[in-house]
Amino acid sequence: MAGIEEARVIDVHAHVVLAETMGTAGAHGPEISIGPDGIPRFRVCDYVLDGVRYEGSPFMDVGLRLSRMDQAGIDYQLLSPNPLTYFHHVGTADALAFCRMNNEGVAAIRQAYPDRLGGFAALPMQDIGAACEELRRGVEELGLAAGYIGTDTGRPLHDAEMDRFYETCVALDVPLFLHPAPAGIDGPAGDPNLKHFDLDVVIGFAAQEAIAAASLIYGEVLDRFPTLDICMSHGGGSTAFLIGRMARAAERRPWSPEQLRPEGAFEERFRRLWFDTHLNAPASLALLRSLIDEAHLVYGTNFVGWDAPDAAGGAPPDPSLADNARRLLRRESRS
Repeated sequence: MAGIEEARVIDVHAHVVLAETMGTAGAHGPEISIGPDGIPRFRVCDYVLDGVRYEGSPFMDVGLRLSRMDQAGIDYQLLSPNPLTYFHHVGTADALAFCRMNNEGVAAIRQAYPDRLGGFAALPMQDIGAACEELRRGVEELGLAAGYIGTDTGRPLHDAEMDRFYETCVALDVPLFLHPAPAGIDGPAGDPNLKHFDLDVVIGFAAQEAIAAASLIYGEVLDRFPTLDICMSHGGGSTAFLIGRMARAAERRPWSPEQLRPEGAFEERFRRLWFDTHLNAPASLALLRSLIDEAHLVYGTNFVGWDAPDAAGGAPPDPSLADNARRLLRRESRS
């Protein structure tokens, strides 16, 4: 196989856990152990995830990952940080230590399996200067394809301080990928109503993605950076369902900037964003497709996660989207 340039199916939504990153964020972890009941345990700060086996699974074993990719019909995959380990709310030194080790580990995998695997850079977003520097290192020295951050970085995505980071993405000519994390891992606890039935993941993620889209558009980020490509996980969460309400707010609410007030202005900017296909229901994906240009859709799976296509339905491998991924990642086919 000739790598991403010739891959028929490219998966942009695939998290990785690396043994060498354990304990690199100091007291915050991450830490893998086995509980007294024999159940695998993963700790980040005071948050403990029980029952998810990382060791001996495709999350950590590259051989198992490649085998499962073959079974799923995935030719090439981009590895991204585990959402439990963004560390956007801890001290900069601990976050940066984790990010640097994670990025070096992903780069080593990419170098070992260049035909099958690439990767994204984890970034310490609590310190914009450090995040910009690590993104440059990740792209220019380690060969990583883009930056990858949580939707909650500790400051709004439209905050003026974020502009330095967006400028760096544009200068490096790389896209930016956004993916939520459960609230309360290393930052504020979030809505207590989301602490039941995994609602922080099942519903909270979709809400965070809608908030991110709204912040980027209402906050004029896309207007300030017209060449910045931002890709959102899970098809943008609940954004497609809410777009009519969001657009009406842009037209009528007093805080809306002048350029968003004309009819269709919000929708036009929404179509500037990119989205993966990981929505778990054909009807949801059909709704998203009805609102955006197909050229801004890329294939994503949350590979071997609880809600991956092989576990809960969803979009099958779609070769028609591979060229979109190549264009987003600045890796146009040589054919």
